[in-house]
Amino acid sequence: MDTDGVDATADGSTKADLRTAILRSRRAVPADRRRVEAAALARFLRDTTTAGDVACAYVPVGSEPGSVDMLDGLLRAGTRVLLPVAREHDGVPQPLGWGEYRPGGLVEARFGLLEPPPPTLDAGAIGSATVIVVPALAVDRAGIRLGRGAGYYDRSLPLADPAARLIAVVRDEELVDALPGEPHDVAMTHALTPGHGVVRLQPA
Repeated sequence: MDTDGVDATADGSTKADLRTAILRSRRAVPADRRRVEAAALARFLRDTTTAGDVACAYVPVGSEPGSVDMLDGLLRAGTRVLLPVAREHDGVPQPLGWGEYRPGGLVEARFGLLEPPPPTLDAGAIGSATVIVVPALAVDRAGIRLGRGAGYYDRSLPLADPAARLIAVVRDEELVDALPGEPHDVAMTHALTPGHGVVRLQPA
């Protein structure tokens, strides 16, 4: 399956090639279509949790699919929502910290991100989550996720509860047949797309 003209399975395709093409495609999506897709993502995500669950999620920014409505929907369902706080040590990305999501309480952070203000929970807080909503540029049917390459989630996801659902959020055409993977990749268990809802993946 291709990604708006990018063959994700073609020999010689690099992660950098795929990132460039997907980001270009996302930037070309009209604003009204973004809004429709964001509303669908919020609706589908809300139905993945029940009262008392803990979800680690994130705030979509720029051309990322979704909106803050995804987080508000989880809160209305009675789910506790934790958001990532990016941290580095001597310029090296560290496992993400986590902060409580409260509507209207986000602050601007590095990389154009929005984060919860202090206090920040340590990286182990991800282990309390039953659902972990993960940003992605693409994900394949075996659960291999293409991220932006910074490595924050690669360092954080091994700390998750093995029973947690790991849900990559992508547009419909970004759920592909195969992506290049690496030994350290943590496989997603599900994809969330605006047209298909929550799709179970088949990690090896």
